[in-house]
Amino acid sequence: MKLVGERHTKHLLFIVSEDWYFVSHRLHLAVRAARDGYRVGVLCRVSSHRAFLEEIGLEVFAWTLQRRSRNPLAEWRAVCEVRAVLRSFQPDLVHAVALKPVLYSALAALGRPCGKVFALGGLGFVFSSRQLLARTLRPVIAMALRMAFRGALSRLILQNPDDAALLLQATSIAPEKVRLIRGAGVDVAAFAVTTEPQGKVLVVLPARMLWDKGVGEFVQAARILRERGVDARFALVGDRDEHNPACVPLHSLRAWEAEGIVECWGHCQDMPAILAQAHIVCLPSHREGLPKVLLEAASCARPIVAFDVPGCRETVVPGSNGLLVPLGDVAALADAIEALVADAPLRRRMGAQGRLMAERQFSQERVADQTMHVWREVAA
Repeated sequence: MKLVGERHTKHLLFIVSEDWYFVSHRLHLAVRAARDGYRVGVLCRVSSHRAFLEEIGLEVFAWTLQRRSRNPLAEWRAVCEVRAVLRSFQPDLVHAVALKPVLYSALAALGRPCGKVFALGGLGFVFSSRQLLARTLRPVIAMALRMAFRGALSRLILQNPDDAALLLQATSIAPEKVRLIRGAGVDVAAFAVTTEPQGKVLVVLPARMLWDKGVGEFVQAARILRERGVDARFALVGDRDEHNPACVPLHSLRAWEAEGIVECWGHCQDMPAILAQAHIVCLPSHREGLPKVLLEAASCARPIVAFDVPGCRETVVPGSNGLLVPLGDVAALADAIEALVADAPLRRRMGAQGRLMAERQFSQERVADQTMHVWREVAA
């Protein structure tokens, strides 16, 4: 299927860190834009999706960005690559996602008369961590963000009001430049309702294997429940992310699996199939923008257990489609999981409410409509 409009009226360039992230979180926006007549380009680090993106009609530009790099020469090279693509592609609109792409595209686009939409899925390491490095970088990044939003043709998309309040306080970005769009949306047709499978209850944590996704707390809760004699399976579903400072070491994953506490499934391409196998989805993340995987869980009518933190509380209505527990309270996390393991009718009721929420509030079509409205605000 070639996504080509009848005529190209404007050029839109997405700037993201990884091609896999673009495919999972932003592809539906590119599809919508292409069908509406945009010529669409994607600047990203290319791993395995270039052929697919080009086959459907998008133009792909390889980027050497390394998310974890702090080498000044490598970072400047990444900025220069953005500048070169801006010269060749001549976008009318730039849509950059995540902190480094936002900062580097803002720097590279200085003086260019294009519209700029910058999106942060969450505040990430710099604004959410208490580590010394994060506290050192925070004022520098805040100053850079203030500069990025000086132009009239710029907007910032955030996913929850907690992030908006924190970032506005830290950066003094003009509030009228900020727009709230609740997540990347979910394909409610692809993530369809399925009947719970028979057999032992399966609780999954679907996320990158990062400490701040709550992997450690999930394992502790699983250990508590095993000691209580709760008959359930626990699975970690997702890849390690060695570019992230919070990456869980491989030896920890292997030790937990050898102990029999959790199953480590690694990266799984077919998330609807994973959720069809699950009875409960648990994401004890420490902070989120608005986690797409919880929208997918809700769309598949699976009850959710999460910490009561920004992003997760936007997705879970306690007692309706899931349960929220205080951040870091592993005993409460275990109690919430145990309550759902023991009560199949409750799981079904919560799953049905989650599906309604996904359909009414979080569909990809709704998110695309809201995003395109922001694009029109900054159209040059």
